[in-house]
Amino acid sequence: MASDNRTPVVLCWHMHQPGYQDVKTRQFLFPWVYLHAIKDYSDMAGHLEAHPNARAVVNFAPVLLEQIEEYLVQIERWRHGVGELGDPLLAALVSEELPETGTPAFLDLMNKALRANADRIIQRFPPYARLAELAELYRSRPEIQRYLSKGLLRDLLVWYHLGWMGETVRKQNHCVQSLQEKGSGFSMDDRRALLDVIFEVMAGIGPRYRNLAHRGNVELSVSPYTHPILPLLLDLGSAREAMPDIPLPQHEKYPGGELRASWQLEQARQVFQRFFGTEPSGCWASEGALSQETLSHLQQHGFKWTASGDSVIHNSLNQAREAGEPVGENDIHKPYRFGDSEVTVFFRDDGLSDLIGFTYADWHAKDAVGDLVHHMENIVRAGKGKAGPVISVILDGENAWEYYPENGIHFLDELYAVLEDHPRLRLTTYRDLVDEPVCEPVALPHLVAGSWIYGTFSTWIGDPDKNRAWDLLCEAKGHYDRAMDNGRLNADRKLAAQKQLALCEGSDWFWWFGDYNPAQIVSDFEHLYRRHLVNLYELIEYDAPSSVFQQLSQGGGEPARGGAMRPGHEEGK
Repeated sequence: MASDNRTPVVLCWHMHQPGYQDVKTRQFLFPWVYLHAIKDYSDMAGHLEAHPNARAVVNFAPVLLEQIEEYLVQIERWRHGVGELGDPLLAALVSEELPETGTPAFLDLMNKALRANADRIIQRFPPYARLAELAELYRSRPEIQRYLSKGLLRDLLVWYHLGWMGETVRKQNHCVQSLQEKGSGFSMDDRRALLDVIFEVMAGIGPRYRNLAHRGNVELSVSPYTHPILPLLLDLGSAREAMPDIPLPQHEKYPGGELRASWQLEQARQVFQRFFGTEPSGCWASEGALSQETLSHLQQHGFKWTASGDSVIHNSLNQAREAGEPVGENDIHKPYRFGDSEVTVFFRDDGLSDLIGFTYADWHAKDAVGDLVHHMENIVRAGKGKAGPVISVILDGENAWEYYPENGIHFLDELYAVLEDHPRLRLTTYRDLVDEPVCEPVALPHLVAGSWIYGTFSTWIGDPDKNRAWDLLCEAKGHYDRAMDNGRLNADRKLAAQKQLALCEGSDWFWWFGDYNPAQIVSDFEHLYRRHLVNLYELIEYDAPSSVFQQLSQGGGEPARGGAMRPGHEEGK
């Protein structure tokens, strides 16, 4: 590729879900792992399979991979009559007996089967839309509930899963097509057939991405095991590098954070190797959260590249400039190295990435891709005469597409079609750019700690609710350390506690705490976070303090896209 003078473009799709399973009961408290697997992880593979000349980086959080595997094991055991389905929605889909109308259990399942994008999913399918209308009538008229049939819930559960089905599956799978044509009155055979489709799609995730990597279409990379904010594990005070006045938790440091960061990275490599049969070259540190110390840990664990948001490089360049270092202009389209770290760091073009996440969903696909590529071409023109730029588009591989028509199939198909054969742009991967650099990485003395959200850690620390959550975790870690050293726990118990602690360290709990997030989602995540902490205390045989049972956060805001995504820059900056 050395003779190819086109400007490299990296599309990096980050696949991530936190730990939704209660390891004590093996129950999944929320269905987002399997729903995004059948909708987004399958579709994202399908688009790359359909464009053999396209290339991308696909990053997986190991905790997501393990949960997909757990679903497959549970479904297989259930098929053989030796186990239960640990997800209430999946279990209800094939249950012989559904709750009686008029009961809280019926209402709970009905409401869960309507947690889908109203415009892009529910209203798209007339039978699903009619069921949603009936559900609203059911909620508003309690006196008629007893006269409605369980068939309402049975059909609603089928349509919920049909609505969440990936578009590439929908266009190819005869079972899905026949169920959509049938529309209502679904039998147990129909429901079991749909479960078979769900299993087949989920079982194909690992092999399909392995094959794409083997073909050279995809570079697979990994995040730390349970998606923690590594810089905060290493040093809570790193939040003040970008925000000097940010309030911090009462605990000044996460106990034993260096060992935990190393464990998270080593565990990530092990899970990745088990699933994909190869070693990762790169690590998308959770939320693009980096610090100078984090780079050292990434290097120690054999990673050659990482990436973050463009505000991080702006902050780092500004700090170097203020210190009198001879640095050039602010350029996000270059690889960098910091201090004595040999890890190459790339930076997300927040403007381009956020256009996909927040703007293009309502555009015609050709117009959206034309606009995006036009911006890329302008970057190429602006870089004439300089060392070759690298354009990085990085965003979640699952959260944007439910806001697009038909799960983004038209946009993504057009994007790959245009870029796989563009005269001035070439799709590539970070591994290839490290192995065959288009330019030498720019050297800077220090990386200012921050993330891809605003270039700070304010999404995970500093808010009173977030800080309380950190204090609960720090307190639990102190008890964990003493329990691991006192000789009472056997080896199996220690291993279970170690993994349970990792679940508590995930970034998502801290992301959702705060008044600016939707109340229902805040309630869901703070409940799950506290449950993970309770499970940890049980494993280390220590009574959980009363503070773990007190509500942490309430929420009540209405952020864009429900809060699951955030733009890289704060509004007006």
